[in-house]
Amino acid sequence: MEQKKETKELHYKMAVKLLDLMLKNGFLLPEEYKRIDALNRETFSPELQEVYA
Repeated sequence: MEQKKETKELHYKMAVKLLDLMLKNGFLLPEEYKRIDALNRETFSPELQEVYA
């Protein structure tokens, strides 16, 4: 069970890293970033999602 939580956390962090790169390189607008990040938090349900918000 613990490994599943860690996997979700890792997947979320990877998604954030990709979003950061896309924002930095002009592929996303800041409001798009926020919307996608909120969807990713729902999808991956990271245990520390309150900290990320």
